[in-house]
Amino acid sequence: MDPRSEEVLGEYFVIKAEEDGVNVIGLTRGAETRFFHTEKLDQGEVLIAQFTEHTSAIKVHGKATIQTKHGVIKSE
Repeated sequence: MDPRSEEVLGEYFVIKAEEDGVNVIGLTRGAETRFFHTEKLDQGEVLIAQFTEHTSAIKVHGKATIQTKHGVIKSE
């Protein structure tokens, strides 16, 4: 395994919904990027997740606060 991959694998992130109906979509890793998992959050709900060998990215649809070790960002 590429040593740089280990820096990302296992990294946690936190998403807090700022409105009802926030969608969090996991995207696969590999030759073809695909949607593979979706969670729907209502206002105030929190999702704690991590990147894995299968999850390379996430997409957040709706107003939410996303926290990572790199900082905090608010989606609109």
